[in-house]
Amino acid sequence: MFVVCNRVQVNPTHAEQFEKLFLSRSHMVDKSPGFVSFQLLRPDKADESYVVMVVWDSKDSYKAWLKSDAFKGGHSRTSTLPEDTFMGPQRVELYEMLEQTTALSV
Repeated sequence: MFVVCNRVQVNPTHAEQFEKLFLSRSHMVDKSPGFVSFQLLRPDKADESYVVMVVWDSKDSYKAWLKSDAFKGGHSRTSTLPEDTFMGPQRVELYEMLEQTTALSV
């Protein structure tokens, strides 16, 4: 598995708009080949970054998504947010998942 974490520092004044935009997203990524899961994480402290985490079955699937029309379309909506929503550049971190555990079913 391949994990992409996009750290986004959001101006607290626009946090609600940012969240609404993501919560009403078009789910284009969800339909992409190799997509596994999506998580939007709200920071516990207002001065920390949101994390947009997407899990893929492989790095190749992620790279294909980046080149897709669905990627371009899905990211065009951020231009509807106020100009000062983002408090700096987004930071994308890429990881290879070594292990994942879940609660056991009994």
